[in-house]
Amino acid sequence: MKVTKLLMIVFFAFVISNNQTQAQENISSDLITPPYIQKGDTIAIVAPAGKLTNRKEIILQAKELVESWGLHVVYGKHLFDAAGHFSATDEQRADDFQKAMDNPNIKAIWAGRGGYGTVRILDKLDFTQFKKHPKWVIGYSDITALHSHLNTLGYETIHGMMGTSLGDDPEKIIATIKSFKKAVFGEQLSYSLVSSKENKKGVAKGQLIGGNLSILTSMLGSQSQMNADGKILFIEEIGEYKYSIDRMLQSLKRAGFFNNCKGIIVGGISNIKVNSTKWGSSIEQLILDVVDEYDFPVLFHFPAGHEPDNRALIYGRTIEMSVTKEGISTVVFDE
Repeated sequence: MKVTKLLMIVFFAFVISNNQTQAQENISSDLITPPYIQKGDTIAIVAPAGKLTNRKEIILQAKELVESWGLHVVYGKHLFDAAGHFSATDEQRADDFQKAMDNPNIKAIWAGRGGYGTVRILDKLDFTQFKKHPKWVIGYSDITALHSHLNTLGYETIHGMMGTSLGDDPEKIIATIKSFKKAVFGEQLSYSLVSSKENKKGVAKGQLIGGNLSILTSMLGSQSQMNADGKILFIEEIGEYKYSIDRMLQSLKRAGFFNNCKGIIVGGISNIKVNSTKWGSSIEQLILDVVDEYDFPVLFHFPAGHEPDNRALIYGRTIEMSVTKEGISTVVFDE
């Protein structure tokens, strides 16, 4: 009897150890890169969240932009519908996205806009065909829900401009469009920017994960929650109070997001709401206070987020970041 118990203990110890080893391998292993877009390919524009009923002309501009690159564009069936807050019902939005995933002739899925609602369709999607024929999913803001979920499934995705970005000042989105085109056609991304005095100096290398802070926080505890171990985290946000931003960062911290993180890149934190009780410090200091106990670099003011200058990023791709307080800081993506 004692021998049997001993064998059982040894067996379960082996299983746990093996699972931990496998989990660590998954953390460090490369994610699958969908095929890059080539001239003649077709991309689908869909609306998995907010409505586009009053933005048909802007979406037409987006269509004409990528067509000028030699691509073909198809619209989701319900792209310009409306159902209350959303572009269509949950079932209709999920159906548009599902058809885009399952159609082998569609090589990328480009969100027309963000808003809110993508999380409502995640569990309605079947990724069976996507796994057989991966394709790029492109967007930011609310599309973070898809970035996060696909990251857990082992696929790279693109943080990039959406169709409605064409409504911004053309002079202010030149770099945005250029980086977007480089990302989808498979050219290497590399960024150099003037360092901020608030930066936390250091050098780091790891896979890039992240997205909109609110959406990242909403993924906690679900099967779509990303693992930040050994990764570099990008965050951006819009229209929140400082105390709300602190609360979300504290939630990530308590969930262990920063324990084995390699670094943080902070994009645009836009349109911060003014509370009647002042927070008492800058947004940069707020973030530094949250991660003060961790020994990793923090890069502020990276041009990505809800501002017109919204550079493309590849989630799941290994990057090297060099952060200084003066001079130039760099972010270089592996090819």
